[in-house]
This record gives sequence, C-alpha cells and structure tokens, in this order.
Amino acid sequence: MRLLVITQVVDTQDTALGAYVRWLEELSTRFDQLEVICLREGTHALPDNVRVHSLGKEHGANRLQYIYLLYRHVWKLRCEYDAVFVHMNQEYILLAGLYWKWMRKPIYMWRNHYAGSQMTDLAVLFCKKVFCTSKYSYTAKFKKTVLMPVGVEVSLFDGSVPTPEPRSILFLARMSPSKRPEMLIDALGEVLARSVSFTASFYGSFLPEDASYYESLQARAESLGLRDRVQFYPGVPHEATPAIYRAHDISVNCSPSGMFDKTLFEAAAAGCRVIASSDDFKDAAGEEAYAPDTQALAERLIDALQQDEDSILRRRIQMQAIARGESLGTLMDRLQIEIK
Repeated sequence: MRLLVITQVVDTQDTALGAYVRWLEELSTRFDQLEVICLREGTHALPDNVRVHSLGKEHGANRLQYIYLLYRHVWKLRCEYDAVFVHMNQEYILLAGLYWKWMRKPIYMWRNHYAGSQMTDLAVLFCKKVFCTSKYSYTAKFKKTVLMPVGVEVSLFDGSVPTPEPRSILFLARMSPSKRPEMLIDALGEVLARSVSFTASFYGSFLPEDASYYESLQARAESLGLRDRVQFYPGVPHEATPAIYRAHDISVNCSPSGMFDKTLFEAAAAGCRVIASSDDFKDAAGEEAYAPDTQALAERLIDALQQDEDSILRRRIQMQAIARGESLGTLMDRLQIEIK
C-alpha cells in the first residue's frame, strides 16, 4: 500500500517536531511507498521509498504559495498513493478533502489536542478514521476515532542508567501559553518559600508572537526570587533530549488534559519522576504524578524533593515501565493495521 503523509516539518534538527522524522522512518517499513508533503523540509536521511515534497517555508514562501504547491503536489502525485494520512493539521483536509473523496482516497487524520471547532468537525467528516492518544482530546468524541499509543522511541531514552543532579527539576517544551510554564514558576516560588532545596531548568524555544510572553516568564521568576534556582535555555534538537532528561531528577509537564504530550513518556523512559497536569497521565501513573493546579504542583514537588533514595528508585522503575507500554513500534503497528 502506498501512503501520502502530510505533516508540518521534516527536519531532525527542529526543536519541537524533529521526533516525527522517526515516524516516517517507521512508516516506511510498513508501507510500500511514502509520498510526504511538508510545510518545511530540513535535515533528514529517509529511506529510498520515501519522497519529500516541501511547500517552501524554508525558502520564504507565503501562504498563497503554500496552497498552490499543496494542490500541485496532490494532483501531480495522484497516481502515487492509495490513502492519505494527515498529521496534526486539519487545514489540509479542509483544502483538499473534497478532491480526495472524489478520487476515492481514504483520509486518516492524527489530531490530539483539547481544543477544536466546527472546522475540526468538518475535517472529521471527510475522514475514514481519526487517531488521538487522549480520551480528553477534542476528537475523542467521534465514533470514527481510534485511541492510539503515544509513540515514544523508548530505546533512545532508556539505553543507560540516569545520573540526575539531586533535586533537579526539568521543564522541556515550547515556551507558549498552551504549555503553561508559568504554572511551574509559580509553584517553584511556593517551594522556595517553604525552604525546600531545588534547582530548575526550562528548555524550550518560542514563536515570534510569544517573545513578550517568554520575557514575562523570566520576569516572573525574578520577581519570585528564583534567580539563583532557575535557568532558561533555548530548545534543543530531539536527539539531544535524552541526555537532558537523564541529568534531571523530576520532569514537570503542565499541558492541559487532551494533549497527552509524548514528552511525558520520554521523560519517564529516561528515568525521571514525572509530575503532570494531565488526567490521562494520572490514569497511567497514579495520583502521585498528578498536579492539576499551581498549589497541587507545589505540594507534589515538595513531597518528591523530600523522598528517600529507595522511594526515588522505586518511582523511577515504575515510570520506565509505564513508558514501555507507549512505544513507537507499538504505535506504528497499530497505524498499519488501522490504515490497511
């Protein structure tokens, strides 16, 4: 079977989406041919049965050029694919869904986010199946939706024994309001007020429109007296994240329920003790890992920072076991079954 995949970025060096190149590598072993349309193409070394077609963002193309090139590729490649898999962006289905339906190309969409709209509903109408990982995702309500594993490349993260800095806390995500890093900063202010020792690292880049938001995060940390406890770093390529996870004791994820961020399981696979705002992760890891608001997060952190070594080791082992159930190979096997 030949598959058309539409995704945002094909670039191993992309700090937010670099991991998805591995999706293409894994899909290439399960389908005869992949034609990949992406908004931006960067560094990759994909197999011979994968061809990448960029919409030109890396060359400065504008929105009208994106649309023109999308239609051009969709039409030019029409005899080269049997089905369509759209990753994350419903807009492509809204633009080309009618054509694919007319050409009898079944459409599959991956969309995992707590927010949605009538445009999402319309995109779903065109789809044969919709995939998400969270039962709290907006798309989980549809009968055609199939819940899937998160898809973590476990072997990349659990290949060695972690050597974390004691009482070190990590936040690794894009610095945007949807990821809620301010929630952790406020919780750290409470931890500091309780005289509990810690250090914290924030790794993540920001979009141009979020520059002032990022500055406000740094100012917030300063105002809470966290200057000597908190460090901000730019985002790093996906391949650099295992070492960062292993260097930290606790990983915090403040994304709302419905997103089920894969970084939760990457951190767990690397041996971090994970604390998250996600109801999905609470279902997987228990109340000890759940912090729905700032006060709860502060209390969870204080408890975690004061645990003895035996309790810490036991929790690390539990986290790694949880991560193995969400492996990339398991996800790709499921996608192959559902699409074929």
